[in-house]
Amino acid sequence: MSIEINGKILFTIEGEPASKSNSRKIVNFGKRMALIKSQKARDYEKIFANQCPVLENLIEKDVTVELIIYYASRRPDLDESVILDCMQGKIYLNDRQVKQKYIHWGLDRERPRTHVRVSALELCDLPSSF
Repeated sequence: MSIEINGKILFTIEGEPASKSNSRKIVNFGKRMALIKSQKARDYEKIFANQCPVLENLIEKDVTVELIIYYASRRPDLDESVILDCMQGKIYLNDRQVKQKYIHWGLDRERPRTHVRVSALELCDLPSSF
């Protein structure tokens, strides 16, 4: 379920995301080797797809993404890349639209999850000395 407040899309995904940097494994395809996503990463993508809202009109502008990722233990690195990938085609067209992000790490052993807030990026005037 998602909520839209003042042009911001808010939703929660239950489950712990896989770290993209640690989510590859080497497999043999005949005589050649290849990197594929780990089972944990593939499972999380399915979980995310089942819970993520799909906007009728995908955001086409650049976006700001704010995440609070609650992990079940202190072990995982803070890694939002799988989440940003999973929102492609559901919230925005492509994760290259993410131009600003705020990522927070949390601990909840009983209920790992991710709170997501996405909004169109509002451009601001930069100081002339910038």
